[in-house]
Amino acid sequence: LAEDLPTCMYPLPNLHRAPGTAAPPQEEADPSLQALESRQEEILKRLYELKSAVDGLSKMIQTPDADFDVTNIIQTDEFSPLTANGADLDLMLGKDYGALKDVVINANPSLPPLSLLVIHSLLCERYKILSAVHTHSSVKSVPENLLKCFGEQTKKQPRHEYQLGFTLIWKDVPKPQMKFSIQTMCPIEGEGNIARFLFSLLGQKYNAVTSTLIDSWVDTAILQLKEGSSKERAAVLRSMNAALGRSSWLVGAELTVADVVAWCALQQTGAANAAPANVQKWMKSCENLAPFSCVMKLLK
Repeated sequence: LAEDLPTCMYPLPNLHRAPGTAAPPQEEADPSLQALESRQEEILKRLYELKSAVDGLSKMIQTPDADFDVTNIIQTDEFSPLTANGADLDLMLGKDYGALKDVVINANPSLPPLSLLVIHSLLCERYKILSAVHTHSSVKSVPENLLKCFGEQTKKQPRHEYQLGFTLIWKDVPKPQMKFSIQTMCPIEGEGNIARFLFSLLGQKYNAVTSTLIDSWVDTAILQLKEGSSKERAAVLRSMNAALGRSSWLVGAELTVADVVAWCALQQTGAANAAPANVQKWMKSCENLAPFSCVMKLLK
């Protein structure tokens, strides 16, 4: 970015002489021109500082194996506790004049988005959720365990008493799709993107560095751990093992969406058994949390 800037910031012309004539040897510079030149130098200085900052951040997030150590930064991050009230759904999803807010997800049963089932369980701990599972006509048959992946809705209450509707439709789609406002929005596509959005409804807040690392791990889990080659998978497991040697979770001291997506990706790839020691310990920590039990039942 800044490498191109000096060529764009041309020297200011001497406005006190005609073209083709030399400047008087002892001519005093116009104060307004001097001020403009000083301002130009200050802008260039700030742009170079910005470039340095961007270069440092780029090096940090380029790969989980990056040399930049952000352990201390993460440890000083302030996590908002997962309170019983969670996030403000009106703020996150828009106010619909008292109508139940519906999250509708289309997913292919041949490759179920396991992380979304875990996050559904987490959301059920914070909100009153009206859950439903349906089958689209594009799918001929769905295993019984997927039809009951949300369990039984034990308490039947009037629709308006719920805070959030969560509907999963098994459909022949290339990747999961989600809408929470059927009439007004384009779908959010991809398991990682949907997981990020749904996890944000739990109300956790992170600083910029932590958010970037979480996003990086989510993308790594989907693109390299779940969909990548065996070589890429092995590299990710090494990176995870190193990260989990510094903290109990992939990013910081609390469970994040990165842990949910990475754990589910490991289960679907069959790489869990070959995971190194720190990863094995972390997997057990995940499995000890109740929201992961719904997926563990599906995998039996």
